[in-house]
Amino acid sequence: MSVAGETGRAQQMREKAKHMTEAAERTNDPEQRRRLQEKARKLHEQSEQQAGRGDSELPM
Repeated sequence: MSVAGETGRAQQMREKAKHMTEAAERTNDPEQRRRLQEKARKLHEQSEQQAGRGDSELPM
């Protein structure tokens, strides 16, 4: 996959994490809020790893 593709995928993952965080803020169910926040956190971490892999694939 190209570096631009890696960066685009990481950006999509961050957007999804943001939406999950917003949904967690809107819910009244504490357990649902916790689950959404945890999923958002994991997705954000994955997006950071994805972005890092893209950077490491740049030609020298």
